[in-house]
Amino acid sequence: MSRRMVAVLAVILAVLCGASAFVWLHAGGQSKTVVHFTPDPPAANDASSTSRAAPAGKSSPTPRMDSKSSANAAPQPGFMPVTGEVLEFTASVAKVSNVASLRLLVNGRKQIAGKDAWHLQAFAHTQNPLRMVFELDDQFDSYSVPGDFASVQYEMHLSERGQKVQSVERLTATGREPAPAGVSAARVLPGTRDPLGMMQYLRSVDWATTPLVHGPVYDGRKLYEIRARKTGSAEVQVPAGNFSTSTIEVKVFDNSESFRQWRGDE
Repeated sequence: MSRRMVAVLAVILAVLCGASAFVWLHAGGQSKTVVHFTPDPPAANDASSTSRAAPAGKSSPTPRMDSKSSANAAPQPGFMPVTGEVLEFTASVAKVSNVASLRLLVNGRKQIAGKDAWHLQAFAHTQNPLRMVFELDDQFDSYSVPGDFASVQYEMHLSERGQKVQSVERLTATGREPAPAGVSAARVLPGTRDPLGMMQYLRSVDWATTPLVHGPVYDGRKLYEIRARKTGSAEVQVPAGNFSTSTIEVKVFDNSESFRQWRGDE
């Protein structure tokens, strides 16, 4: 898994943590977060997995990378990101705080490739003392269609340890759409999302009625399969108050092999 995919999937989990994590992070972790987790009954998880696998005519312990891998849940009616929304997060390593910052921005809607698309951005920077050994200033731009947040164009503007990479890719499911000058074409599965589009899509899911979603994600280099499911609920206590949340487990598959797993509270 590329470093970029790991970083941006961390973005997904940060957003799944919602307002409670946002407030706690900005409070500098001055008081501990208390989480009381209640798992869903096993039967509920098994039933949801079976119901999702039924349309394909068979079940499999791992998802297949085919045209049916697109996320199988409709977004909540009327869901849309808030233009101008900014979420800021900090990262800590061991006992060292604020070693990196992450800023997420919803930069409105634009026309691209003849389609209406959300412009989603992420900015990542390392801070001292980590910056002294690993200087990183990365920017990611996603253009994702409203509704299912399928990716139209994905951009990476990277600066890591003095090495700069500029990548602009137009995603196509057919390969017949010509890419404009300075833009590369990336052949993907229908309904493929980039990491930022998947992040917004996961925010749109009604986890009370749809406990399992999955779909292909392209990170600028490789195509992965992401499977997210509701595993339980949790009561989260932070300085801002108490919050009732859903616990979402996210797995990443590469060639049908699961090799990354996260769990976050929504």
